[in-house]
Amino acid sequence: MSALPDWSLAPAADIARAVSDGTVEVREVVAAALARIARIDPAVNSFTDILGARAIARAAALDAARARGEALGPLAGVPFAVKNLFDVAGLPTRAGSRINRERAPAARDAALVRRLEAAGAVLVGALAMGEYAYDFTGENVHDGNTRNPHALGHMSGGSSGGSGAAVAAGLVPVALASDTNGSIRVPSAFCGCFGLKPTYGRLSRAGSFPFVGSLDHLGPMARSSRDLALAYDALQGPDPEDPAATSRPAEPALPDLDRGIADLRIAVAGGYFANRGDPEAFAAVARVAGALGVTGSVEIPEAARARAAAYLITAAEGAALHLDRLRERAGDFDPAVRDRLLAGAMLPAPFVERAQRFRRWYRDAVLDLFREVDVILAPATPCRAPRSGQTSFVLDGVALPVRANLGLFTQPLSFIGLPVVAVPVWLDDGLPLGVQVVAAPWNESLCLRVAHHLERAGAVRAPVAALEGAP
Repeated sequence: MSALPDWSLAPAADIARAVSDGTVEVREVVAAALARIARIDPAVNSFTDILGARAIARAAALDAARARGEALGPLAGVPFAVKNLFDVAGLPTRAGSRINRERAPAARDAALVRRLEAAGAVLVGALAMGEYAYDFTGENVHDGNTRNPHALGHMSGGSSGGSGAAVAAGLVPVALASDTNGSIRVPSAFCGCFGLKPTYGRLSRAGSFPFVGSLDHLGPMARSSRDLALAYDALQGPDPEDPAATSRPAEPALPDLDRGIADLRIAVAGGYFANRGDPEAFAAVARVAGALGVTGSVEIPEAARARAAAYLITAAEGAALHLDRLRERAGDFDPAVRDRLLAGAMLPAPFVERAQRFRRWYRDAVLDLFREVDVILAPATPCRAPRSGQTSFVLDGVALPVRANLGLFTQPLSFIGLPVVAVPVWLDDGLPLGVQVVAAPWNESLCLRVAHHLERAGAVRAPVAALEGAP
């Protein structure tokens, strides 16, 4: 058997093909991934748990199955890691917190972990995140900050900062993450990788620690649109263990990737989504629009109110989930998270009820736009990744807190569960930016088609970070 110098740097699709045709054994791929994690991650701090023994045993089982002539699945031998709010058998599901470390170890893996392994993938570890997912920065007082692999002095984004950083650093080709208000799309933008926030209810959340039940989504991150679609297809399917997961049949996106975009009506989001950010954020959208030949725009009505309503619902539902912990162990929270949850606990009920009523109106208004267009483009973040520890920035001449405002452009879209692919844009030699590719519910395949077209055209890309000591 021969192997490339470092199989962990290969795309997931290439790894699966090489494993399936016998070019490489899974044990070689896993050994390369574990060695790279040991060498690179101390600088990045993306992993909280490394599952070396489990991964090696899984690799041996897959190699034995292949030797018997068994088919291994579309993700054969692909190393992956998961945000540590996913249940992993034998580990307490910490969800970025200090308190949860005292939980009993999970008895079995989360539903999406099981689905990736059923497709042949190999779990190598659990990844850092903001405490209880209430974070956009990737900073954590309990585990230390996850650093941006492209500039170690900058934020990785959150709350799925470990997932974005691990993918961008070349530690795994695919990672699982969660997105409530932007927690896949913000680190995708800051770390320069692809991320999919699917339609609300598309993928099972069973076996994951919740944040806001009416807004939580789970999805994959990857270094290519093809790998993103490959992982997404393996994750699909209804699940009776998640009440929000629908009975809709799986709709594979991978076969549609190469269809092109000639039949799609695409527009740029104007109004709210064309203000409140640095010029580079809007230049990234213009770069993507130009590559797609897009000249038209649409205005998403009342997007500012949608963000405000998402804020209220997030604070209220999050506080309700953690109320007992806040009463009994307030001192064990990250102070920034604790204070936001306490504020949510004191919100008047009529405010939340009004936010929910507005949510219904807003969903109908936005869905009306998709009678005119198939895909909408919008910035993912208002700026490039801030420096680690930075607490304020200036947007449109106004000084604002960083942590609360990195989701300016993501919250109005996840608020009503729309599918979004974040694509990475490099305008210059500086840090990347992200653009959201948004479609109507259940149209993830359209978002992935656009992302793939952009990648083939060279308008977006997700290079492995050139970290010191990396090959």
